[in-house]
Amino acid sequence: MCRCYDGRALAGSAGRVGVPEGAGLYYQHYSGVDPQGKYPPLVFIHGAGGSHLHWPPELRRMADHDVYSLDLPGHGRSGGEPERTVRGYAHRLIEWLDHLDLEDVILVGHSMGGAISMTIVLDAPWRVKGLVLVGSGARLRVHPQILALTEDEHLYRQAAARVTQWAFSDHADARMVELANRRMAEVPAKVVHADFLACDAFDIMDRLNDISVPTLVICGEGDQMTPLKYSQYLDQHIPDSQLVLIQGAGHMVMLERPLETVEHVRSFLPRLG
Repeated sequence: MCRCYDGRALAGSAGRVGVPEGAGLYYQHYSGVDPQGKYPPLVFIHGAGGSHLHWPPELRRMADHDVYSLDLPGHGRSGGEPERTVRGYAHRLIEWLDHLDLEDVILVGHSMGGAISMTIVLDAPWRVKGLVLVGSGARLRVHPQILALTEDEHLYRQAAARVTQWAFSDHADARMVELANRRMAEVPAKVVHADFLACDAFDIMDRLNDISVPTLVICGEGDQMTPLKYSQYLDQHIPDSQLVLIQGAGHMVMLERPLETVEHVRSFLPRLG
């Protein structure tokens, strides 16, 4: 048996479902039956300009696991304004975990979501059992051209097309790339610009040694936005880490290679037992 439902969580309403639009963070909860009760919940955190749909169903609905996938403030179906710093997002996520009474979670973060996840571990290490960092880095500098294009609403569609082009490998299905482009073009320019400003200011290169939980680092071989050297640096400086390189995939490795990504995550989980 498993169950999947949508909900929103906001201050003073832990676990409530159906909170009015814009009041809190939208999330999906897939509750699979873990027959041995071995693993804590997985929480999936998307990257800049994304939503919970950046995680394919194979990950959002992992059999035998308790999985939460959410939309950050101002993204997808979550209301409110986007944060302008990674730490701001991290604090919002800690509040969200508090409201849902979630402890000892496994944070799975893509790109900016990985930066948020690492920040949560550094600020509240007792909340996190393990990390999965997908296409992320300890520093996330953004190309000046992207910052300029996202700042101007009239040029935003050019920015969406450029980012989408860089986000996928040459092997990606053309229909998937086109869908990603359409979805990003629908995100307000101010949200994406705020996200990229947050990424550009993020830098914890000198703090990675303080991450004390087991960590899986996943990188697509053809990642142009956070190239392999970013993931290698994470692996070299996080004490208990493991690096996995997925061939023929780009920055959106979890969408391009969902089954491989799921298998690597599943293989990592026993390390947390």
